[in-house]
Amino acid sequence: MNESTLCHPIVDGELLLIRKQRGLGEGNLVGPGGKLEAGETPFEAARREVREELRVEPTGVEKCGEFGFHFRDDAPEEDSMYVHVFTADGIEGNPEATEEAIPEWHAVDDLPYDEMWVDDRIWMPHMLDGETFTGTFVLTDEGGAMHSYEMELGVDM
Repeated sequence: MNESTLCHPIVDGELLLIRKQRGLGEGNLVGPGGKLEAGETPFEAARREVREELRVEPTGVEKCGEFGFHFRDDAPEEDSMYVHVFTADGIEGNPEATEEAIPEWHAVDDLPYDEMWVDDRIWMPHMLDGETFTGTFVLTDEGGAMHSYEMELGVDM
């Protein structure tokens, strides 16, 4: 299972998402993030991924959750992830499109969940409310239908 990060900058009531341009979830709106590199902490990876994908520096980065993300059917094991979720209260610079990501700002009270992974509509409202969480999400396939999930709120990070 891959260890990965997501980092969600939230600035003035808007959430910075990316339109993923390649890899798992291509075409979806997701948070900036990706796999940890050797010797890297989740915090370091979250900040690096925002820099690489959007050419900005996230500020006020704090961990708010973590979850396992799996596929039920015949997806390869490398598509399973353990995800560390962070928020950032600001960014330095202006987000730029890269080969991997096109930045999009969305109002936190009107997120386009129909263009996101199905699990986002379950855990993301807790993140936006400042709650900490852990969970496990099992999708039926890469199409994104939910098979099952478990969540616990108010956990120590």
